[in-house]
Amino acid sequence: MTEPVRPRRRGPGRPRQDEADEGPGTQERIRLAARSEFAARGYDKTSVRGVAKAAGVDPALVHHYFGSKEDLFAAAIELSLEPAMVVPAILGEGPDGIGERLARYFLGVWENPVTRVPLLAVIRSALTHEAAAKVLRGLVLRRVLERVAADLDVPDPTFRAELAASHMVGIAILRYVVQVEPLASADPEDIVALVAPTLQRYLTEE
Repeated sequence: MTEPVRPRRRGPGRPRQDEADEGPGTQERIRLAARSEFAARGYDKTSVRGVAKAAGVDPALVHHYFGSKEDLFAAAIELSLEPAMVVPAILGEGPDGIGERLARYFLGVWENPVTRVPLLAVIRSALTHEAAAKVLRGLVLRRVLERVAADLDVPDPTFRAELAASHMVGIAILRYVVQVEPLASADPEDIVALVAPTLQRYLTEE
């Protein structure tokens, strides 16, 4: 009697063929679910299994597309920052006014409730968790600010990018996390007007 053929076991991180065939739409669904889970639970309490459940996929598929939990976190937060689209827009008109464009972009991301909530999770997690801090450094500093400063061809672009990052992250913590008044309720345009010249100096003056 012929023995029944048993299904081949999947290796770690290897999705079923029907899952793998779902493609980019599935990846986007996982990213959106991850952004929601990280925003609601923070870095420590979010698991790959929980994200998979929220996205309606097998956990192996999440690992297949995104690798580690840290990589998934970065992919989820990148939805809010969109560095590939933002950097050309900030640089497109040359160095004049770049401080204002950068300040307006940064505050715009934080003022939008859809993108603010996951970024709050990043900031809060980064204060206590190295993996979240690494994501913050990678996205805000290296993917956005260092590329902006390097394109301007100024001395010490990394140092200048770090100064700009410290200024903007500090504003985010005081305005959106700690909610210190009157900064917390100030008009965004007033903040842009005051912050833009400082960012301009950091990024362009020799």
